[in-house]
Amino acid sequence: MIRISRRKLRRRCAEVLRDLGLPDSFDVPTLCAALSARRGRPIQQLPVPNLFDVCGLWIATDTADLIAYEQHTSAPHQNHIVLHEIGHMLCDHYPATVSPAEQARLLMPNLDPNMIRRVLGRTGYSSVEEQEAEFLASLLGQHTRPARHDDSVTGRLRSALENDHG
Repeated sequence: MIRISRRKLRRRCAEVLRDLGLPDSFDVPTLCAALSARRGRPIQQLPVPNLFDVCGLWIATDTADLIAYEQHTSAPHQNHIVLHEIGHMLCDHYPATVSPAEQARLLMPNLDPNMIRRVLGRTGYSSVEEQEAEFLASLLGQHTRPARHDDSVTGRLRSALENDHG
């Protein structure tokens, strides 16, 4: 297992965040919209059941970034998965072992494999890339708030409490 020093990891992720110039607080859809504008291509989130051995995938095509995440998990976990994949995107990581065409074929059999530039999936945290993406997701997560359209039980309770006390 390759490891990166905590100091180097923190420095690298802090630099990536600083370069983004994000507000103190944002939700994941707002972050995706801002990154889409910055990258000049849409970021589409795809809830997918049973993503095989991964929780999420970043699929980069020539025209869009697709982030697939496990559909059958909590909203906070889904947000973290999306932030993790955004971490890969922001750090410009490339896959090490899995063929993009193969993962795309398994995930979306109707997608033309010639359109895929890269696919990243996570099954563990042993590589430097996974450590960076996970740490960056955690840092981003410290600044995120639930999207206003959060229809989960927690989201509805939060909304009711905010409306009652806000």
